[in-house]
Amino acid sequence: MGDGAEAGQHQVTAILDRGASFEGNLTFEGTVRIGGKFRGEIFTKDTLVIDPGADVEAQIEANIVIISGTVKGNVFARRRIIMHPPAILKGTVTSPSLQIEEGVVFEGASYMPK
Repeated sequence: MGDGAEAGQHQVTAILDRGASFEGNLTFEGTVRIGGKFRGEIFTKDTLVIDPGADVEAQIEANIVIISGTVKGNVFARRRIIMHPPAILKGTVTSPSLQIEEGVVFEGASYMPK
């Protein structure tokens, strides 16, 4: 259950680790890892990694989104969305590339524009 090659290509800019929580708007450059609780909106032109155990309720807009935790909300990725178990996603995903591994729970809709 890795984060895939995509996460390994980017230096992590910030981490919201287990036990930490944040509510509000998060805008960043680089790669951000969330392992704790987040509520609000996330905007980046780069990569967002949601770790196992994370609890995110947000509208997300990023270049690449890698999900292994729980996400409730709409996710828009300009390049791709990758979901690894034990990910749970409830919402709408929009991306030209969507990868859902066996063991992931996805309740919602997906849109794949060209």
